[in-house]
Amino acid sequence: MLEIDRNDARSTAFDPAFRDDVIAGLSLPQKAIPARWFYDHRGSELFEEITRLPEYYPTRTERALLERHAPEVGRIAGPHRAVVEFGSGSSAKTPLLLGAIDPAAYVPIDISGEFLRESAEALGQAFPALAIQPVEADFTRPIRLPVLVDKHPRLGFFPGSTIGNLQAPAAVDLLRAMAGTLGAGAMLLIGMDRVKSPDVLVPAYDDAQGVTAAFNLNLLHRINRELGGDVPVSLFRHRAIWNDGDARIEMHLEATRDLAFAIDGHDFAMAAGETIHTENSHKYGPRSARQMLAAGGWTTLAEWTDPQQNFALLLAEARPMPIAP
Repeated sequence: MLEIDRNDARSTAFDPAFRDDVIAGLSLPQKAIPARWFYDHRGSELFEEITRLPEYYPTRTERALLERHAPEVGRIAGPHRAVVEFGSGSSAKTPLLLGAIDPAAYVPIDISGEFLRESAEALGQAFPALAIQPVEADFTRPIRLPVLVDKHPRLGFFPGSTIGNLQAPAAVDLLRAMAGTLGAGAMLLIGMDRVKSPDVLVPAYDDAQGVTAAFNLNLLHRINRELGGDVPVSLFRHRAIWNDGDARIEMHLEATRDLAFAIDGHDFAMAAGETIHTENSHKYGPRSARQMLAAGGWTTLAEWTDPQQNFALLLAEARPMPIAP
C-alpha cells in the first residue's frame, strides 16, 4: 500500500533554499555549503555506490548489526509501531528492521523525491501488506507526519551515522525535533560511527576508485545545472582530512588554481588552495554518543557494536527532560 506525500516541499530544481544556502555559504571567509544539498538524484546514486566500496566500512558494519540485533530491537520496542525513517535514501537496510518488528506502517522521509519514490515502490513490492507513505522533505526542518501514523506508537529509524554530519548544537536540535515529531514514548534506533584510526577513516572518505570524489564534485555540477552557474568543476579536487581536535572527517573541494565564477548573478573568486567545506562526519565514543542522545531528549535503552567497535547502533526512548537535579 503506497501513497505519496510531498509535505509541501518543492523540487530542489526550483528550491530557493538551495540558492540561498549556496550564495550565503560561498560568501563566507571559509566557503561552505550544507551537506544536505549533495542529494539530488545523481548524488543519491553516487552515495549508494559509496556504501558498496571496500573502504567504506559503516554500511556493511551497520547491516551486520541489524541482521544480528533487529529481533532484539523488536522485543524491546514491541509490535505494531509505525516506523519513521529520517533520510531514508535507498532504504537498503530497512527490510532488516521491518522484517523483525511487525510494523504497523512505514514512513520514509528524504529530500530527493524521485529517489525516494523509486525506493518506496521497491520496498512496497517486498512488503505488499504494509502501509507505506513516503514524505518528500528536508528532515532537518519541521515535518508534518501523515495521519497514517496517528494511532500507532512510533519508532524512528536514523541509520548510517547521518547525525555525525551535524555540529553538536545542530545535532542536539535535530534530536529534540525528532522527539517532538515522534512524540512521548516514541523510540529511536540510530547509528553512530565510532572514533578510530585515521588510517581507517580517511580512505573511507577518499576511496581509490574516486567515487567519493565524484560525489563531492557533483555538488558543483548541481549548482551549474540548477542555479545557472559557470563553476569550472575541472579546476576543483576532492579532499578528505581528519580533524582530530573536533573528532571528525572533513570533506572539502579545493581550487587547484586561482579561479572565478558566477552563480545567479553573484560573482565569486577563489585562490589556489582555497576550499569549499562541504561535509563533516563526526565520530563518537560510547559516552559522548549517549550524552548526545540525552541532550536531545532521548534515554538510551540498549546499545550494540561490532567486535572491532567501529560502529554502534543505539535504541533510545523519548522521555520528558528532568527538572532537577
